[in-house]
Amino acid sequence: MPPMFRPPSPPGPPQAAQPEPTPRDEQTVTQPIPFERPVESAPRVPAPAATGEIGPTGRPMPVFPEPAALTQHGGARVISMCNQKGGVGKTTTTINLGASLAELGRRVLLVDFDPQGSLSVGLGLNPHEMDATVYNLLMDRDTTLDEVVVPSGIEGMDLLPSNIDLSAAEVQLVHEVAREQTLQRVLAPALEKYDIILIDCQPSLGLLTVNALTASDGVIVPLECEYFALRGVALLKTTIDKVRERLNPKLEIDGVLGTMFDGRTLHSREVMERLVSAWGDTVFHTVIRRTVKFSDATVAGEPITAYASSSTGADAYRSLAREVLTRWPAE
Repeated sequence: MPPMFRPPSPPGPPQAAQPEPTPRDEQTVTQPIPFERPVESAPRVPAPAATGEIGPTGRPMPVFPEPAALTQHGGARVISMCNQKGGVGKTTTTINLGASLAELGRRVLLVDFDPQGSLSVGLGLNPHEMDATVYNLLMDRDTTLDEVVVPSGIEGMDLLPSNIDLSAAEVQLVHEVAREQTLQRVLAPALEKYDIILIDCQPSLGLLTVNALTASDGVIVPLECEYFALRGVALLKTTIDKVRERLNPKLEIDGVLGTMFDGRTLHSREVMERLVSAWGDTVFHTVIRRTVKFSDATVAGEPITAYASSSTGADAYRSLAREVLTRWPAE
């Protein structure tokens, strides 16, 4: 039997060349991070900086001057530490930024506005032994600010404490008239006594957080340098925009603070790169790196500036305090 023969097919219109299949890699399989990994063979050469140093954000690291001493106190700027994700460093930043600002001669009031009471515990208070808390200030019109404020143990810094009682306020405030302005009303007497009021918000975007944003002039967003922390920032930005539009036109984002940064890991560097590309100059040049000293200071009930004054963590928050003051119009 003769071998089978297939005649050649008649010539047709030319077809576009098909691209060669690319090998599968980790980007096409899981895509864990919504940005490209840097090419290791071609490292990016940073632009020269005036200080000759490139900071962890990939931008030239400026030198922040020592702020001028104040001749009088009052007219406080109210700042909320806000992020609906927990464990990103809100309480740690509130304590240590407040202590660093107090070192610079500012009178600071810390407001623990989280029912977990972590800010109060972090300054050495027992949540079960408080005579009055911010809950009493919100719900009892006969309670005054001076009856609730307690010293923090740091010169120039006071504390408005909280405990689990505050969790009931979110339910009770629902039936109040102008419920979003309740915190703003009770903090009004403090504006002329302090230079800066820092509010430690709870990890949610509920009524207590809306109260804090309504009472604030600005927001600092602590953000862990980790992928999941990036996902919730867009929702937080939407909430801040709604509060600005409907309740507090003066509200603005003072900055986004990278926390728990570990420059040894590619993941931290990628997240920081993504953060800067999305938020630009809103991201603080100062970055808070991981260190066990923060946990030790919390156990001791002290800010890191007092517990380990010469540590890198203390230096970072002192740098953040100077950078924050340079961003505020009054400074």
